[in-house]
Amino acid sequence: MIKEYLELGQIVSTHGIRGELRVNPWCDSPEFAKQFRTVYFDKKGEKSAKVTLCRPHGNIILMKLDTVNSVDEAAALRNTVLYIKRADAKLPEGTWFIEELIGCDVLDADDNDKKYGVLTDVTSTGANDVWYVTDDEKNEYLLPAIKDVVIKVDVAEGKAYIRPLKGIFDDAD
Repeated sequence: MIKEYLELGQIVSTHGIRGELRVNPWCDSPEFAKQFRTVYFDKKGEKSAKVTLCRPHGNIILMKLDTVNSVDEAAALRNTVLYIKRADAKLPEGTWFIEELIGCDVLDADDNDKKYGVLTDVTSTGANDVWYVTDDEKNEYLLPAIKDVVIKVDVAEGKAYIRPLKGIFDDAD
């Protein structure tokens, strides 16, 4: 399900005395955030700020916004979630935002009428992501998000097509 605004991360603290923010990124790496020149304070994009500085600092992002000029203004934003406009994001082919994957129907790539369930969560293990698929009876299955299993994803349609490995689902062959 394509969303116009996606969560980038959460402001967790201040940095220095000139209003820099420490942001906990909810993306693969802090480097990803460097491509954005505008961030939003709500998921509708009604309130925004220009990014004047953005740099990785370990596993966090140090960010300076044009609307924040003191440590007190920065501290007032603690726990605020920052959003990005999806159209501003550059993603490599074959990658998706987790936020858009959640809620997709998980279907058999060879039999579109066979639905395994709904994608309810994603965990990154280092080697590959793991998808949590929940069926209508609330059974949860773990699915490795690898190219041999995930055949096609269409987030605009809210569908992911898979060929599950033997034994993941009770009736898999």
